[in-house]
Amino acid sequence: MKKRLIAAGLTALALAAGSPAQAAAGIHWGPVNSTNGRAQADVRITPFTAQTFVVYGKLRDRSPSHCAYIRARFHYTGGGTGWSRARTTCSATSFRLGSDGQVKRVDVKVCLYAARKTSRCYVEKITPEIIANWPQ
Repeated sequence: MKKRLIAAGLTALALAAGSPAQAAAGIHWGPVNSTNGRAQADVRITPFTAQTFVVYGKLRDRSPSHCAYIRARFHYTGGGTGWSRARTTCSATSFRLGSDGQVKRVDVKVCLYAARKTSRCYVEKITPEIIANWPQ
């Protein structure tokens, strides 16, 4: 059953990416915003079958009084979780958040950041099953 879900997810990934080369490079997940929309990450991900899973893209801050913050929590196939290093920007910057092994789920957290504190956080959960259920 699990192999079928992963295979379905990979098929959906290839279809959503448009070509085998784009599927190997990853998939465009889309925007992930803080709860008020002032911090935004345009997120891309590598396939879940990759030995090192990567969340990457562009982080933007759209607030004059705060900065933007992003961090990923990886749920490993062998069990356990781990956090990436946080990235912040007060304008716009590229980011790359990598795992320490193969994952079955990733939670992408985008927040406002000011005075060494986060606020208005939103967490997007991404799994192979969600990708498999995307419209074809």
